[in-house]
Amino acid sequence: MFSELDRPYRKNLVSHGLIYMGGEEHDIIIKNLSINGALVELHSKNEDMDIRYIFNTLLASTILDIYLPEMRLAGEVEVTRVDMDGDHILIALEFKNMTYDVDQDLNKRKVYRKIMPGVGKILLNDEYREFTAVNVSVEGLMICLSEILTVETGTITRIEFKRLELEGEVKVIWSDIISDNRTLLGLQYAHMENMAIKGIPRFARQQIA
Repeated sequence: MFSELDRPYRKNLVSHGLIYMGGEEHDIIIKNLSINGALVELHSKNEDMDIRYIFNTLLASTILDIYLPEMRLAGEVEVTRVDMDGDHILIALEFKNMTYDVDQDLNKRKVYRKIMPGVGKILLNDEYREFTAVNVSVEGLMICLSEILTVETGTITRIEFKRLELEGEVKVIWSDIISDNRTLLGLQYAHMENMAIKGIPRFARQQIA
């Protein structure tokens, strides 16, 4: 039998946040928090949201996105348990891929960027070059090229990123040469053939009360 010493310390608190589940953002209240995860209470505007709906949603994946503005945390969590407390739905979450101190980035970029490695192609200097995605948002993405390449800010070009079924035109917002002879590019969607960006929350800073 496990003793209380075996369990990570959990701090009781009341803090608000957002969770992305079933293609929608939902308000949550943090009931308690530890270094490993959190227990949250779901407050959804979706009237059909019940425990059966949640279980059906989690059949696709138990990994969700979360944003906790008061703690300046954002990233991925895994659902480990779903319970009812009277009329309230409680969800136990385990932290998987979290970023701290996200307020400055969210204020600058306005929307959440999800870490999403994946390979795609971008047309530069009349040649399709392979890139690795670093992070993705509903407005654009950051990519890495395994070569040094000079790309002018404002360049309009085409990309293909099959993981999100993205194909179309993007605008280069910034570029930077980094270590190991690699190039980082910040891209903004310009004209995409499929603008339904699936699986990426907005988590806009102004949404948080």
